[in-house]
Amino acid sequence: MDYKIVSTNKDTKARAGLISTDHGDIETPIFMPVGTVGSVKAVHMSELRDDIKAQIILGNTYHLYLRPGMDIIEQAGGLHKFNSWNRPILTDSGGFQVFSLSENRKLKEEGVTFRSHIDGSKHLFTPEKVVDIQRSIGSDIMMALDECPPGTSDYKYSEKSLRLTQRWLERGWKHFNETQPRYGHSQAFFPIVQGCTYTDLRQDAAKHVADLGAEGNAIGGLAVGEPVEVMYEMIEVVNEILPEDRPRYLMGVGTPANILEAIDRGVDMMDCVMPTRNGRNGMLFTQHGIMNMRNKKWADDFSPLQEDGASAVDRIYSKAYVRHLFIANELLAMQIASIHNLAFYLWLVGEARRHIIAGDFKTWKTAMVERVTRRL
Repeated sequence: MDYKIVSTNKDTKARAGLISTDHGDIETPIFMPVGTVGSVKAVHMSELRDDIKAQIILGNTYHLYLRPGMDIIEQAGGLHKFNSWNRPILTDSGGFQVFSLSENRKLKEEGVTFRSHIDGSKHLFTPEKVVDIQRSIGSDIMMALDECPPGTSDYKYSEKSLRLTQRWLERGWKHFNETQPRYGHSQAFFPIVQGCTYTDLRQDAAKHVADLGAEGNAIGGLAVGEPVEVMYEMIEVVNEILPEDRPRYLMGVGTPANILEAIDRGVDMMDCVMPTRNGRNGMLFTQHGIMNMRNKKWADDFSPLQEDGASAVDRIYSKAYVRHLFIANELLAMQIASIHNLAFYLWLVGEARRHIIAGDFKTWKTAMVERVTRRL
């Protein structure tokens, strides 16, 4: 994997870049649709490519490991061939999913044991095993196994958790460098900066990660219960230390405003289930504000979903029709909303990139944050 900075902004830490992988280039800043089990919910791959214009999607190690399992994915020739996505894929290590199973998992030095949410079967994830699983999946970018403590964790627990994550990182990094890709394309390994909301822990974690010299780095453990101002502060603390010549991935964030503020602070890559999950519940994000499509105010509004929208569905369907679909619990409502929201998110980061290159990102971002947070 290769990364180069195309443009920076004198008034912010924002930068436009280009990540090159064996499955294609990624223009940053970028938002990555979440395809947890090898599929972005309610969206065809052709729609992701042609309408939404996604450049990279995510898969999840925990979920793919449990179902369909590595045997099937290996027989298919890796996830790219299994799900017919010929552009880059990033896989989360599954750490966040495992640690959300608080009643069904146990931490130890070796790794984490957990019971499947599907059938209750018992499994062990070690730093080495999650590398092996991601080798089998064949993602272009794989993540290190880490523990993600809640945003409200006290200092003692946060430090203990970080030390375990750092020891796991050393083992995972070593195993990554001792193993080879399975399907003829290269794979990158991203360490994850943890440390909860404590500045000294975040600084320690960022230095440890930076010293490895990996091809890219991630910031984890944010947007997990801490105030948004604290999240922004931690991004600033970490990005002061992470190398500028490597992409920075902020995991699991967030709202359109969160994304713009993260870009302002030097983040290059982001993902979140919000555009699809909230979309399936009737919340549409637009450049003019947020629409709840279940509201009665849209019942007789026959104007296009969004006249200046980024997706074809914005011009094909009216607000009244989409509201009707949601009230009738039609599956098409969820598909339209998912396509719309993802296309908007990709449009938003594309516009951010354009304004970074033009040199007026700060002014544009300030106005856009105010617009995208309105309730329509």
